[in-house]
Formats: sequence, structure tokens, C-alpha cells
Amino acid sequence: MKKVRDLLAGKNKAIYSVSPHSTVFEALQMMVEREVGALMVWEEEGKVLGIITERDYARKVVLKGKKSPETKVEEIMTPARVLFTVKPDTTVEECMILITGKRIRHLPVYEGNKFIGLVSIGDVLKSIISEQESLIEQLSNYIAGKF
Repeated sequence: MKKVRDLLAGKNKAIYSVSPHSTVFEALQMMVEREVGALMVWEEEGKVLGIITERDYARKVVLKGKKSPETKVEEIMTPARVLFTVKPDTTVEECMILITGKRIRHLPVYEGNKFIGLVSIGDVLKSIISEQESLIEQLSNYIAGKF
């Protein structure tokens, strides 16, 4: 089974982040421009303060009647201390269990104390589907006598 390091190797190496003092509107603009559903929040490179996601926006701004141009990221972000994280050696299967069990969509990846990337539910699903398609093809070839 693939590991988180394999998922990160196949992704864009850029890590998108926003300052905690930015407005939610600015964060949303960046998400749209980068075509992502989450941004890491940090004060300085390498020191993760949390994550802001589309879900944070929907639940903590829209549903509470706040205004995104006036609300700061730090007011609605999910703080780092409560984030579920994984390591490069974590398997894709373990990620799926965590994502479905905790009902989350993004997993920050840490090597020791250093943040090295972000894995999304989409990354995990693509990997699982790709592995299953490969297995189906191998089984079909076996059944058809192509081996």
C-alpha cells in the first residue's frame, strides 16, 4: 500500500499559506486562485498556527452572520493543537480511516516537528481508486490468460 510520502511526491510542491491576520475574504480569494480547499496558517515559515478550510468559512462565518472582509483568519481557523496529523510513513489506508472516522478533509504531514505538506481527501481517494483499478486490471488479465 502507498504511503503519505508517495502522495506528496506526486503533488505540486507548493505549500499555500496565509497569515492569521489576513481577512477571511483574502484567504478565500487565495483558495480560489490556487484551486484548493484549505490553507495552512502560519506567522512565519515553518511555524504552523492552524488551518483554514472552506468548511471553517461555511460554519464559522456564513452560518454565524459574520462578514468575510471584516473577519480575521485567526478568528475562525482550526488551531494546530487540535489538528489530526500524519507522518510520511503513514499508509494511505490509515489516512482514509482517520479522514472518515474524524470527518475531516485535510491532514497536515509532519516529519518530526517540521510541517512538510498537506494531504486531502481527494489525494487519498485518487490513490485508493488507482490502486483498485490496477488490481482489477491484473485480475482481468489473469482470468483472460494474458500471464
